[in-house]
Amino acid sequence: MTPAMLLPYRPVLGQPVLRRLLPGLATSALGDGLALVAVTWLALQLAPAGQRGTWTAFAVAAYTLPGAAGTLLLGRWLGARSGAQLAGWDATVRAAALGAIPVAHLAGVLDVGLYVALLAVSSLLHPWGSAGRFTLVAELLPQRHHLAANALLGVFGQAATIVGPPLAGLLIAWVGAVWVIAVDAASFAVLAVSYRLVVRDREAAAVSERDTAAVRDREAAAVRDGDTATVHDRDTNGRYRNAPAGAGPSRTSGFRIIGRDRSLLGLLALTFAFFFLFGPFYVAMPVHVTDDLHASAGTLAAYYTAFGVGSLLGGLLTGHLRGRPLRTTLAGIVVLFGVALMPLGLGAPVVLSLPAFALAGLVWAPYQPTATALFQRRSGTVDLPRVLAANGAVTVLAVPLGTMLGGPATAAFGARPTLLACAVAILALGLVAAVSAARPGAQNTERTGPAGPHDRPGPQTTGTHDQPGPQTTGPHDQPEPHDRPGRVKAPDRVRPGAS
Repeated sequence: MTPAMLLPYRPVLGQPVLRRLLPGLATSALGDGLALVAVTWLALQLAPAGQRGTWTAFAVAAYTLPGAAGTLLLGRWLGARSGAQLAGWDATVRAAALGAIPVAHLAGVLDVGLYVALLAVSSLLHPWGSAGRFTLVAELLPQRHHLAANALLGVFGQAATIVGPPLAGLLIAWVGAVWVIAVDAASFAVLAVSYRLVVRDREAAAVSERDTAAVRDREAAAVRDGDTATVHDRDTNGRYRNAPAGAGPSRTSGFRIIGRDRSLLGLLALTFAFFFLFGPFYVAMPVHVTDDLHASAGTLAAYYTAFGVGSLLGGLLTGHLRGRPLRTTLAGIVVLFGVALMPLGLGAPVVLSLPAFALAGLVWAPYQPTATALFQRRSGTVDLPRVLAANGAVTVLAVPLGTMLGGPATAAFGARPTLLACAVAILALGLVAAVSAARPGAQNTERTGPAGPHDRPGPQTTGTHDQPGPQTTGPHDQPEPHDRPGRVKAPDRVRPGAS
């Protein structure tokens, strides 16, 4: 990367805790890239003849969907934990469950049913782990650096989707799919140790007066709202002290917080609809390549590679979007993505549709970091894990549901019309979101949560890349009224008419 491209990421790389975590995050991302191939390949090997398709679908679903249940079932126990704890526990569970697969293989007891069950266990905490990562970002960095940090975490995954599958193919041919999954388990073990070191260091650190005041203000707001479960004292990791048994956030508290905030509810609806409308692509695209283009699997691989390369470049560019209105940016991404899919739906030749699909990858990449940044701005760090986990529990269902719709749609109308319908629907969704974002006062709903570290005026301890002296602030760097020391606005207080 060029120095200019790295510029937005320097404060992130200069944050000591994040800098120590990056090697573990990169390692686990590579493990996930390997798993893209290994999970399905091992399912094919273990499934009985004639049932391979069914069991492969079960394996893919088990590796993602149980996290939605984990959000609901475990919310009371996990909702008050710190970001590093949540992410570390997710990595630990994934390492243990995936590591049990090669152990069962060595013991001679691994069958397809046990395999799918272990995959399901491995994904049970995944929404909480993702919420923990981005909560840790909000805990460590000021708001103006959240987007760059979110993007940097996403770049690891985007790079892994390019490098991981071909590397997995080589390893599967050499040692077998079960041992590739063992490598994935080891990568999560490395990440779990990294997070444990972060938790240990943060447990040893004293709680600053600013953080204490923020928690007290949030709990005062909870009293006003009648949420008595939130008012018990917490320690440095967010655990409840001197609380009666069962005290803590309810299982659905994240959903209730989103439901009371029209801006977050609209963002969740936009994300779900966007991902759902893209779901049929996974069925229609292979059929389009084989039946409409009369091309080989190599052509399909070229499309996926182009999308991956575009996503990687888009992820690197995301940090440069700092200072732009987030709601407008999200709407623009959806509009451009729909436009980029149009050549496929219109039957354009490969020489045109392939670069257009690479453009789709480029504009797709900034969506999730930008949406997460808006959640981080709207929610305080006390509520953020529950809010992000609830968001993840809903959105993780969107693509599978859309994919299920893609089968009947492709069979009834054909692959190319299905792709065109997806493109038109996504474009229309983006235009509706753009109109909503352009409403007077819409952008004022982007910052109502507590400010992050160093976002408040007054004496501060500067970080590695926050040297004192004249600075040029962007439109989102100015302190808001809620940034005054000793006063934190409750994130679920929404002005009338906000969306």
